[in-house]
Amino acid sequence: MNRLILFVVCGLTVISQAVGQKKQLTLEEIWGGAFRTEYMDALRSMKNGKQYTVLNFTGPGQSSLDKYDYKTQQKVETIVASSDAVPFFTSYEFSADESKLILATEIEPIFRHSRLGIYYVYDVKSKELTKISEDKIQEPELSADGTKVAYAKENNLFVFDLKSAKTQQLTTDGKFGSIINGITDWVYEEEFAFVQAFEWNSNGTKIAFLKFDESEVPHFSMDVYGQNLYPYQHEFKYPKAGEANAKVSLHMIDVASAEVSKVDLGAPYYIPRIKWMNNPNYLSVRTLNRHQNHLKLIAVNAKDNSSTILLEEKDDAYVDITDDLTFLADDSFIWTSERDGYNHLYLYDQDGNLLNQITKGNWEVTSYYGYDQAEDRIFYQSVEEGSINRDVYHISTSGQEKTKLTQKVGTNGADFSADYSYFINTFSSATTPYEFTLHKAANGKKVADIKDNKALSKQLEDYALSKKEFSTLTVNGNELNMYMIKPLDFDPNKAYPLFMFQYSGPGSQQVANKWWGANDYWHQLLAQQGYIIACVDGRGTGLKGRDFKKVTQLELGKLEVEDQIAAAKKLSELPYVDEERTGIWGWSYGGFMSTNALLKGNDTFEMAIAVAPVTSWRFYDTIYTERYMKTPQENASGYDDNSPFNYPELLKGKYLLVHGTGDDNVHVQNSMRMVEALVQANKQFDWAIYPDRNHGIYGGNTRLHLYTKMTDFIKENL
Repeated sequence: MNRLILFVVCGLTVISQAVGQKKQLTLEEIWGGAFRTEYMDALRSMKNGKQYTVLNFTGPGQSSLDKYDYKTQQKVETIVASSDAVPFFTSYEFSADESKLILATEIEPIFRHSRLGIYYVYDVKSKELTKISEDKIQEPELSADGTKVAYAKENNLFVFDLKSAKTQQLTTDGKFGSIINGITDWVYEEEFAFVQAFEWNSNGTKIAFLKFDESEVPHFSMDVYGQNLYPYQHEFKYPKAGEANAKVSLHMIDVASAEVSKVDLGAPYYIPRIKWMNNPNYLSVRTLNRHQNHLKLIAVNAKDNSSTILLEEKDDAYVDITDDLTFLADDSFIWTSERDGYNHLYLYDQDGNLLNQITKGNWEVTSYYGYDQAEDRIFYQSVEEGSINRDVYHISTSGQEKTKLTQKVGTNGADFSADYSYFINTFSSATTPYEFTLHKAANGKKVADIKDNKALSKQLEDYALSKKEFSTLTVNGNELNMYMIKPLDFDPNKAYPLFMFQYSGPGSQQVANKWWGANDYWHQLLAQQGYIIACVDGRGTGLKGRDFKKVTQLELGKLEVEDQIAAAKKLSELPYVDEERTGIWGWSYGGFMSTNALLKGNDTFEMAIAVAPVTSWRFYDTIYTERYMKTPQENASGYDDNSPFNYPELLKGKYLLVHGTGDDNVHVQNSMRMVEALVQANKQFDWAIYPDRNHGIYGGNTRLHLYTKMTDFIKENL
């Protein structure tokens, strides 16, 4: 026994000396870009499948669109570069035949995804440059033959004819705050994640578009402080849970006549996707009811606007909207569904009859990449090797001949060439920053290394960084994924404060074997200062099947909070955890969680930090909230029983509340109501408000200031 004790002490001394020789992380380094990760610039495969294009920024105000060869990785040519004749451009889009490009300049953000800009059409052969409009416009898209451009401006749709250089206005009823043609409203953009709500068919004869009537949607306003003498109010339409949404309808434009007709879909509540089939006369449309638990996939005949239902998806909770829909040559289609309890791939004929469930098992398909019809191969990503890892596979439509294409353990993603002969694999793990490699799509064989972060890995060797330890924790009858970061000089005979991190939103995942970046650096900094960091993905998180994900339905913040409290109690039983020093933090949904954990678990948690938290789901938007909670009118207790400002008297520990006043997503109203509740309960707390900062709370020194404040708060209170 004595020899063992001496060995351990001696070993710890060696570790301490090694740690002492390593550098300590600083907040200035983390938020000053000292550990910047190299990424692969977004590439797009050329139609020939042998080459791809990358937008390169070659200097201040200089950009070029360059073509590369997949096999050699060498640059073949520069297609277009900014010059005296071509303005600096920041994005591009090819026409279907790759004869023309749309170049984006002078981009001005609106919301999370939407942009205004000045756009040009560049003819690849003649090198002629044509400005589409003198005004800033949205979402220009070339017709398949590259002769026309459709775009949105001031809530209306237009077509610009490149041959005649004439512009035709297709809709005239667009009006700010009332009617939007061809562009989504705020809540569709945020929750259904698309902006362009119009599409050309495959021969350029028709344009389908969505119209949003948001005249009955309540206004929301935010004070903007800026540098002016007087603040001003920014107003936009924001439908909160239980309130009126925009009325959405589908319309068809005959391009030759400019005639606009309405398609009768039976008054669906949401239309979250439209997509033309290969047959130019048929459009696919997805509709949802308000509860989002009944989806219809509808085929619309553009000749007479008649429609038929191809398939329906129903769920006791909700049906997810994805982009996992591919029409094959005969307009049979591939689709994903959770109908057997896990997200899998299915094959249907053109009439919507099920031909085959392609993938099966107690695991999830996490991404669908596409279909190689020539070789009958479907390419997808899944968690077959464990829910914290992801790999890439191909499989036939019969469900046979499955081949695993990636080998490294961690998170693998793929970007395929147009002919599915190659793919670029993006790999990372908890210990390996991003690597980009070229592989053959048939068997996964590596062809070439493209880019890695070996320089960053070498740089980090000089720092006292701890291993992220993955495990599981059984609480409340469930085996939950967990990771832990301990101080590098960890001594099992000491008791350390425990600081927990989580997000916990429906279908989310924080415990994943991947490279996370800045937050992980910060957690490592805290570990260097003597804290144990732990993260537990509780019930309601994703990639463990439908039932695990949807068990929190109608009561967001109940089971998830119970799991975080139970996990903290169980971890506090470890001999090296100080049960009197337990904290928790989170951002957005995670801020909602950390606030509730501190209140409902006031005998477990001594402190919490909540950044940009929801404090009542009554304040959040319709699409997200009602998907999980139904409306407040139907489920008042579900909304109020887990709203932290309804029980501020439970606060015992130290609490830091942070919000940006320019948050158009989780409004600062959430924190203001929490503040007022705590004041009236005579509870002391700390808080920070960042003027005009949005949900991400960044810009200039903002992140450095925020993380300095959080670090100081932890050191003072945990």
